[in-house]
Parts: sequence; structure tokens; C-alpha cells
Amino acid sequence: MPDTVGHSRTQFDGRLLAVSNTARLESLGPKGVSMRSSGFSRRNFLLGTGALAVSLGRGVAGEPGPKRTGGTRLILLGTGGGPRPLAERAGPSHVILVDGVPYVVDCGDGVARQLMRARINPGLLTKIFITHQHSDHNVDYGNLTLLASASGLSTRVDAYGPPPIERMTKLFFDRDADDIETRGVDKSRVLLAPLIHAHELDTGGVVMEDARVKVTAALVNHPLVEPSFAYRFDTVDRSIVISGNAVWCDDFVKLSRGADVLVHEALYAPAIERLSQRAGNASRLVEDVLASHTKAEDVGRLASRVGVRTLVLSHLVPGDDPSITDDLWRERASKHFRGKVIVGKDLLEI
Repeated sequence: MPDTVGHSRTQFDGRLLAVSNTARLESLGPKGVSMRSSGFSRRNFLLGTGALAVSLGRGVAGEPGPKRTGGTRLILLGTGGGPRPLAERAGPSHVILVDGVPYVVDCGDGVARQLMRARINPGLLTKIFITHQHSDHNVDYGNLTLLASASGLSTRVDAYGPPPIERMTKLFFDRDADDIETRGVDKSRVLLAPLIHAHELDTGGVVMEDARVKVTAALVNHPLVEPSFAYRFDTVDRSIVISGNAVWCDDFVKLSRGADVLVHEALYAPAIERLSQRAGNASRLVEDVLASHTKAEDVGRLASRVGVRTLVLSHLVPGDDPSITDDLWRERASKHFRGKVIVGKDLLEI
């Protein structure tokens, strides 16, 4: 199956600035996935794993599982939730490595640095998936590609997410055009913009499939931002679901059923009033947070219903309240779930 389906074509000149406007076409991708994509071709771009040897380290905090030297690995890069910078947690982001090839889900604050802390070279980037267009999930999307270029990126990167990811990509290159042009004087450096291919998702279904993994998206209910997606990664040895921000909905239940690992946002409701006081200038914060996120006990109910083996709590809200211990998070989620519950920490490998 091709990695790219349904195209509009966005081309950058040698200064990575000018955009040629061509007709924008919409088409249905595999299994009804509607995409608008910017790129130069429809061909598969399958990278040999031997050329992507990655020096990887284990997570340094929390409860890591047995070390995996191959196969499918999951590393939590950032486990904080919300747009405020946190001292102890980076913004929402995860990386799934399949035979050493990285697939990044969400680009919260600090994602490139977190990849380096996990001993993953950003220059090996191949795929990016954005769950929804909230700043804590997309703020470092463009920065990740730029910093990957500075780390030796020379191969195609496909970025998938809801609109307006295509426009965001163009605007990022516009914003940093002077810097990119200046550094582009070094003719040995591969031009960045032609490497980045943005694909806009309008509905759920199979997003992409290559020799290592099939990625399926489901529309989820996140009242503040539509459309919002969750992603499921199916490989030879594991199935992993990343929720993004979601409250209970049937499509997400179907997507998650029988997965080995479910990484789900979690809200500790009793502490939200204190969070609003710390955040400042947030008169509606309590109401909005409670309406658009999932309480830890309800995450446990969902995990039990869909039959996952391991539940990982991430995108923790609040993620900086010292009175909320791991035991309290775990206790809430375990009220209705008898499987393994892991409280996410940055750089934890599962």
C-alpha cells in the first residue's frame, strides 16, 4: 500500500520560499481515509532498517518493562498535559520504534530534545502523526523537522494530521526562510522543504502501511477541537494505541479493542480547581478541562471494556501537582481495570 494517498502538490524553490499553486484534489485513501496531501510523488518510500541503525537508551524513570533490543518499542517522550510549560514533564509526545525506525506521535514542547535524551537521532525521522491541533500537541512540529535537518536528515518525512497541517507546514518554512536559506549555503546539506510531505486527515481508517507497521486512525470526541484523532500501530509483535485527547466514543472503543498497550490521557478531577488557581487568567479552565478530558477512573473503565493488557496514563492533568502521587493515579485507574497500570513519566520505555 502506498504511504501517500490523494494529493495536492506543494513545491518549494531553491530558497525554500516560493510555493507554486496547483489544483488541490481530494480523494479517498485506503478504507475511506480522505486526505489532502502535499508532496512530489505517490511512490512508497520504504527505508531499509539497516541504514537506520539507532543508538537507543531505555527510559530513565518509572516502571520500564524488559529491555527490547529489536521489534516494537514505545518511549514516552513527554507526559505533561496542557499548554503551560512544566518543569518536570515535557509536552505531549511519544515515539514508537519498529526495528529501529521512529514513528513520532505528537510534537509537544521539547520533542527534539526528548528524542536526543532517549538517544534517538532526530535525523532518522520518517513519520510524524499529530492527534489534533492544540498547541501542546503541535507547537514543535515545524521545529522538529528543522532540528532533524540540523541532525543530518536527508530522507523523506511524511506528516499526518487534521487540517490545517498542510498550511502549517508551508507557514513554518515561510517563517524560518531566512535561517534555512543562510544555512543552505552549505551545498552538502539536503534541502529540507522538499523532504516534508504533509497529509491532511478528514476521517478515520488506515492512514499508512509499510513493511513494518499499519497505522489506523479513529475520530475521537475532543469537544474543543475537531477533528481529533487517535492512532493505532499494529506490528508483527505488538499493538499500541495512542489516544490523543479523547472522551468516551464508539469509534475509539473499536480502535482500541484487544490492543497490547493503550496510552491514554488522564485527568485527576479533584485537583482541577487548584490547577486553575496556578494557571492564572483561566476563568473557564475548570469547566473546559472537565468537559474535554477523561478522568483516570473512566480511562480504567475504557481499558477494561476494550480488553487491553497494559494501560499507560499520560498527558497527565494536572502534571505538576506534588500532592498527586503515582499511587493516587494508579488507584483511580485501577478501580475498574484489573490489568497493569503504568503512570507515565518522561523517557519511560514500555
